[in-house]
Amino acid sequence: MAEKSTKKRDFIIERSYAVFAKRGYTAVTMQDIVSACEISRGGLYLYFTSIEEIFTAVIAADIAGRGESGEALPASASTSDILALFMKEQKKEILRKKKSLLFAIYEYYFSLHITQVKLSAKDNFLKKQFETAVLILENLIRDGVLAGEFFCDDPRSTATNIMYTIEGLKITARTSGISEAAVDKQLIYIMQGLIIE
Repeated sequence: MAEKSTKKRDFIIERSYAVFAKRGYTAVTMQDIVSACEISRGGLYLYFTSIEEIFTAVIAADIAGRGESGEALPASASTSDILALFMKEQKKEILRKKKSLLFAIYEYYFSLHITQVKLSAKDNFLKKQFETAVLILENLIRDGVLAGEFFCDDPRSTATNIMYTIEGLKITARTSGISEAAVDKQLIYIMQGLIIE
């Protein structure tokens, strides 16, 4: 793709992010994207053929963008320090006030489930993100056990349970609201269940 085409596609993705973050997934139409990007319908179709195609490009760009941020830890950081940083990043995501794609992502995958569309493992961003987080936590817990910092009989199940809790907190934050104190209480409870005093 030529540089000008790449910039235009990136512009459409950037503008579409705001539309999906504001309206969710199922309410957005191609006309909404056309209006947000101030281009013709034909111009949009040069780059994307459907709302789903635009949305998956937006998700991919969002995931790629998130990989660039993050707090650095010193090389001497303990496993507990790393877990604390992981929880801090999760808390930021749970309490994020800025419009995010989270609601639209859940809506998208829920609509696929309703219509019984099967995604390949590589195309299911939500599942891949969840499984990656579980794997990171599992390895972190296993390292903490080996270092004598954590107690855990089943790192895989514990990591999965932690991620279910975090996903539940994200949904609660967006649907009924949750205080920072309530989030802190849950994340501290998770850490207290692992860390050997």
